[in-house]
Amino acid sequence: MSDVVVEKFSDAGQLVDAAAARLVTTIVDAQKARGFASIVLTGGGTGIALLEKLRDAPGDIDWSQIDLYWGDERFLPSGDPERNEVQAREALLDHVPVDPDRVHAMAASDGIYDGDPHGAATAYEQLLGAQAHGNQVPTFDVHLLGMGGEGHVNSLFPHTDAVREEARFVVAVTDSPKPPPVRITLTLPAVRRAKEVWLLVSGAAKAEAVAKAVGGASSEDWPSAGATGLVATRWFLDTDAASQL
Repeated sequence: MSDVVVEKFSDAGQLVDAAAARLVTTIVDAQKARGFASIVLTGGGTGIALLEKLRDAPGDIDWSQIDLYWGDERFLPSGDPERNEVQAREALLDHVPVDPDRVHAMAASDGIYDGDPHGAATAYEQLLGAQAHGNQVPTFDVHLLGMGGEGHVNSLFPHTDAVREEARFVVAVTDSPKPPPVRITLTLPAVRRAKEVWLLVSGAAKAEAVAKAVGGASSEDWPSAGATGLVATRWFLDTDAASQL
């Protein structure tokens, strides 16, 4: 069983600072060990704040040797400001020398999968397989996650087919309870291919979900409970989010 590490910080700013510092170290260590790092990005306020913080990361990171993926995406037109990819580019990727061929964005709704989120999900699953070096999906170094107040991670919401998925690594969601309704998401089996899963959570509204997930609740009831890493699962919490632990 992987380690579960809970780190508590006084506020969201300190949480982001700590997560950014650890992520820099993790990326550099992976690059030293095998030449590249593999990271799954997340959206949301805390996730984007983390990316902004990485703009000023030490020069030890080789930005050309990082494979970047997304845990989920809103199936919206290219350039839509609600897309996680657009927000990540504005926060970080447009400011560092990443290799465009190693930035693996999910399809937009106005691309070749126009109106077909299921086809877009299948294509992303195939992309993961092509990157996997013999495994079904890559073993990511870190899968970054935010979390909703009801415990959702990526676009995996309680009591949905997507959170119950056990075979597919990427699926379409067409009835998300949080707008927009159509999304593409990595499933829990894909999340569990990460060496480490990091959950960045702030705010008292999420305290119950944190307590349920850390306490080992059902992932169907509280999806974040099923988001675990192969080596470690790290919770970065501010005081409010940790208040029910």
